[in-house]
Amino acid sequence: MVELLFPLLLLLLPFLLYMAVPQIRKMLSSGVCTSTAQLPGKVVVVTGANTGIGKETAKELAQRGARVYLACRDVEKGELVAKEIQTTTGNQQVFVRKLDLSDTKSIRAFAKGFLAEEKHLHILINNAGVMMCPYSKTADGFEMHIGVNHLGSGVTTYSVHPGTVQSELVRHSSFMRWIWWLFSFFIKTPQQGAQTSLHCALTEGLEILSGNHFSDCHVAWVSAQARNETIARRLWDVSCDLLGLPID
Repeated sequence: MVELLFPLLLLLLPFLLYMAVPQIRKMLSSGVCTSTAQLPGKVVVVTGANTGIGKETAKELAQRGARVYLACRDVEKGELVAKEIQTTTGNQQVFVRKLDLSDTKSIRAFAKGFLAEEKHLHILINNAGVMMCPYSKTADGFEMHIGVNHLGSGVTTYSVHPGTVQSELVRHSSFMRWIWWLFSFFIKTPQQGAQTSLHCALTEGLEILSGNHFSDCHVAWVSAQARNETIARRLWDVSCDLLGLPID
């Protein structure tokens, strides 16, 4: 009897795992944005919005009535996503603008164009980023990771960690793509990964927590070095110097 039971369990294991996956994934993605805020008349910019977390964030903000700009390096792909969001949400105020964070000329051109179109910016989601790229430099000669993720995106109001999310962020690493595939059942979906960004953008009363790091829609612990104001000031000054900006 025992000899028959083991093969039966092996046969049932994939089915049991399949049935358990939604609950496991739910447990691993406990943070959910609960804000019901609507955004008519609000202007939003989401960088890297043509895929993954950025796309889901833009879609949710458009659903709430915002005027949303998808700031993307790949404009053609961005236009396809914009049409998809317009169709899904019924909000036609979803636009695509060229933005390449690895080129400060592109960043300045985007900012100049945006200021010519809009008087206000209510929500900025600095979502775009790179990870594990082969060594390369930006158009301005900065190492790609620091050039795009830090200097290109600038200093944000909130720092958020979306968790481990199924996205194109690992596209440069075959090993990481394999790991993501192997554990895909337990990795957050882009929609789940967008929750913390949405929480910080939409929840009222978070102003007093400005500068904190968030994970799963809650303030998260950071190291002592990350909280060191002297180091932060030095990083700010060095960053401004690299970009040729005045140091305040």
